[in-house]
This record gives sequence, C-alpha cells and structure tokens, in this order.
Amino acid sequence: MGQRAGVNTYAARTRRRVRRARVALRRSAVDYFRGDGADWLAFAGLLVMIPAIACGTLLDPVWCAPAALVLPIVAGGLLLRPASLLALYAAAAGALIVESVVLGPYTQGPARVTPGTVLVVAACGLFGLLIAQFRARVGVPWRRGGTMLFDLRERIRVQSALPRLPQGWHREMALRPAGGQSFSGDFVVAARTHGGRTLEVVLTDVSGKGMDAASRSLLLSGAFGGLLGSLPPHGFLPAANGYLLRQNWDEGFATSIHLVLDLESGDYELFSAGHLPALQLHAGSGRWEEKAADGPLLGVYDGAEFHPVKGSLRPGDVLMLFTDGLVEAADRDIAEGIDRLTGEADRCVAEGFEGVAWHLIEAVAKDVNDDRALLLLSRPA
Repeated sequence: MGQRAGVNTYAARTRRRVRRARVALRRSAVDYFRGDGADWLAFAGLLVMIPAIACGTLLDPVWCAPAALVLPIVAGGLLLRPASLLALYAAAAGALIVESVVLGPYTQGPARVTPGTVLVVAACGLFGLLIAQFRARVGVPWRRGGTMLFDLRERIRVQSALPRLPQGWHREMALRPAGGQSFSGDFVVAARTHGGRTLEVVLTDVSGKGMDAASRSLLLSGAFGGLLGSLPPHGFLPAANGYLLRQNWDEGFATSIHLVLDLESGDYELFSAGHLPALQLHAGSGRWEEKAADGPLLGVYDGAEFHPVKGSLRPGDVLMLFTDGLVEAADRDIAEGIDRLTGEADRCVAEGFEGVAWHLIEAVAKDVNDDRALLLLSRPA
C-alpha cells in the first residue's frame, strides 16, 4: 500500500511539474507574440542560424551564397530588440570574416565574399536596426502592431453600427475612406435613448482625410459615443465643442450633424455644427427638401450655440445624412453634387431604399479622393 501511494504521489508530482512547465511555456509564448515577453527565444534561434548558414557557404558557396546571412538579419530586425539585434549583427560580421578567410580573396573566383556582399549585408542590418529602434520608441512590436490596427478598425466598425429599429423603419449606413484605406475621418455614433423610443445619430466629419484624420476620428468617436445619450439632445453639440477645444489640436475642427428621431411619431430634430444639410424625400410630392440647421464648426470657439430644425418622417419618406466628400469635388460645387445625389436617389424610389447606401456612394463619388459617408433612414409605406 505504501509503495503504491509513493508511486501515485510521484506520478502526481510529475504531472503537476509537466502542467506547470506547459503553462509557463504557453504564457511566455503568448507574452512574446503580444510583445510583452523577452526575445531570448528568437535571438537564440537566429543566432544558431548564422553558423549554420556559414557552414553551408563554406561547403557549397554556389548554392548557399555569402549573402544568405541577410536572412537572419532581416528576421532579427522584425523580431528582436535593438540590444539583441546588435549582438546578432556582431555574430553575422564574424561569420562574414570567417567565410572571407576560408574561401579566399574574391579576385580568385566566383562565390566569394565580395565588397557587394558586405554592402548588402550591412544595408539590411542598418534598415533592420532603424525598424527595431522605431518599434522600441513607439512601444508596439511588429507582432502586435497589425493586430492592434485590426482591433481598432473592428471597434470603429462596431461602434458605427446603427441599432436595430422597430418594424416600419429601415436604416443603413455606408462609409468609404479615402484611398481605399481602412480608417476614415468620417464616423457615426448612434444609440436608442428614452427607453428605446428615440433614435439619436451623430455623423461627424473630422478635418483632414484618410490616415491623417484617423487618429482624431478614433478619439472623437469614443468621446462622442460616451456623450450621446448621457446628455439631453440640445446639450450634445456644446459638450462636443468644448471637448474639441480642450484638445488644442493644430487642425482640430470638425463638422457634425445630430439627428434626434422619435420612432413612434416620426418627428425629429436636427442639430448641425457647420455640417451639410440633410435631405428629406417627401413621399407625397416626390421632392427632396434640404433640412439645414444653424450652428458653427466644432472646435472653433467657446460658447457656440446650435439651433435645431424640426421635421417629420411620414410613411414613404426618406432622410439622408452625408459628408462633404460625397457631394463636393474639385470639378464641381456642392450644389451640383447634391443634385447628382438626389437624381441618383430618385432612381431607387420605385424599388425601395434597402441596400442602396453603398450604391449611391459608388454612383455619385466612386473615385473621389476623400472620405465619404452616407446614412439613410426610411419609413416604408
């Protein structure tokens, strides 16, 4: 019995040790790929590659050229910290010296260590060191940088999603950044307030475009999302204006339009901060009406006042909110762009407005080098 207990105890201790080792290895691997762990594992692997490549060069320099040493150098520039990278470069330089001595002078035949080989290896090492120093300064390793950008893009997309509306309402939104990029200076935040009876939507166009405006857009979308629904409708734009003024950005202004829609009655209020007017299609007359509210740009001066314009969406009506990239271009003014947008939207009246937001951007401003956003609300008859 005692022997069996001892065996069981030994087996249990062994299992615990194996489990702890497995957990520690997995944790270190996760930390490494997140950029939080040490780079000793990658450094050891790349350091082993250098003598292996050097041996291959000495055995068959035709198939394993001396310039093959750039492979661990390039990988080290992506994986290692600057201090480890310098040690790797020292090992590569030593390998080049050994290859040069053993193979003989480059004037005695091909497959030798030539001055060009040294220049290529040195240039790759310089670029790798610059990349490593930039990563160390930013604090985001390459292993995590792409994941972070992807995560930010998905968060913006989720935050810009419009909430579900009750039966009898249709909503959709299309956003196309400048230059086909993933980040935009235009963004939307939306929420249902007052127990779900009211839909509040804010469409904002940050100064600049594409990646230049993406960082400010990301910051403002989070701040505006926190303000929306936490303040009465008439207090949102003044609070947003104060927030922009406190940032003290060199290029810190933005335009914004705030829709407050009663989903039971269809009545709405529009608050504007220097934004383009909304467009409403009246089903009875078949005409588009511009709904322009009064208010200055966000982030220009303190104490700005924003006066709303009121309206009502009846069955069959459509309301469109959009940014200037959709209707403004170098070869046409805004009025012409709005006419083109309404003319293209008129073609959708017979089939309905489901799935047309992206089509309108493609038809009206496909090749415009600016951020474009279109938000469409309709009340099918």
